[in-house]
Amino acid sequence: MADYVAGAPDRAARLPLWPALDQRLVVALIAAALLGLVMVASTSTSVAERATGDPFYYLERQALFVVLAAGVAAAALQAPLSLWERNGPVLVLVALGLLLLVLIPGVGQEVNDARRWLPLGVLNVQVAEPVKVLVAIYVAGFLVRRQRQLHTSMWAFLAPVAVAAVCAFLLLCQPDFGTAAMLMAVVGGMLYLAGVPLWRFAALVAVLAGVAASLVLYSPYRWERVTSFLDPWSAPFSTGFQLTQSLIAIGRGGWLGVGLGGSVQKLFYLPEARTDFVFSILAEELGLLGVTAVVLLFAYIVWRAMALGWRCHRHRLPFAGYLAWALGLALGLQAFINMGVATGLLPTKGLTLPLFSYGGSSAVVTGAMAGLLLRCGYELAQARAEGQRPVDTEERP
Repeated sequence: MADYVAGAPDRAARLPLWPALDQRLVVALIAAALLGLVMVASTSTSVAERATGDPFYYLERQALFVVLAAGVAAAALQAPLSLWERNGPVLVLVALGLLLLVLIPGVGQEVNDARRWLPLGVLNVQVAEPVKVLVAIYVAGFLVRRQRQLHTSMWAFLAPVAVAAVCAFLLLCQPDFGTAAMLMAVVGGMLYLAGVPLWRFAALVAVLAGVAASLVLYSPYRWERVTSFLDPWSAPFSTGFQLTQSLIAIGRGGWLGVGLGGSVQKLFYLPEARTDFVFSILAEELGLLGVTAVVLLFAYIVWRAMALGWRCHRHRLPFAGYLAWALGLALGLQAFINMGVATGLLPTKGLTLPLFSYGGSSAVVTGAMAGLLLRCGYELAQARAEGQRPVDTEERP
């Protein structure tokens, strides 16, 4: 792959924005966001009316969050990727600062024995959401600068792992095991795609698996989650309550569902129906047909992101390539984990379903991810317009 100089002058914007975007990806993202709004409306009306007297309370707030997310996506789309690459070290320091700030008593807000939120007036920011994007930007820039050393230097391999591990440790202090595991998985995936020696990647996976197992074995509440996940019906009214109610919702859906708005489980049976378990209500109301459509929608978004990353590398845009891969991995892993929890494939984790679950932090950060992903596609189109030819197979990273 041709040498790349970080911080090189930005290309002049020569292409109109809309024709140069990946329009199919735009349509898929908008479709997911609109369907997410529908599901937030369906899952929240009863709870909202009981809690606030306004059945559309959560829908109105989510609509505002989606508008904010669109604004953030537009802003991210306008900023050249070289700006993010140059400031990667600063951004990872911001991520560490947020993770430390939320742990300070009186600053971070504690909900359900977890200190994960920073109150900022009308919006409570869940710091784990921006952290995963900031770390991904830093690691993408690091891989560009140290591409050659990755194959020969242990330090070049361990440095991004160490940064991610420190962030993961601070996430565990909240505690947020799900995001910590996802962050390490995204960084590990980026290293694998960057071409690190297979034995180093295998060693990293083994170490991470051992650490995760130790955290589960020596933490009573995590062990309780695992045991209840393996046999939720043994304690259907205590530790297995969420999963059993989720499985009941999915089972009621059948092939075509009970109809939009017809869910019974959302009526105070299934906790967090509008956030962590929105997928379960979607399965109940839209059935296997709706579930298949949503799974295919996420699969398409992730596929477009991974394919975009590969094309960026071929056109000598390594930072855009690594960033597209990171964003695709993050969206795909989070969606997989959320769906896996809802269907009983994975232990319960507090991860939202991107573009579907209620929440300002998730919506705005997902908007930023969408904007960055579309920017990667725009700069690829710009490089092609300037006559930049793809590299040969043997030159690819």
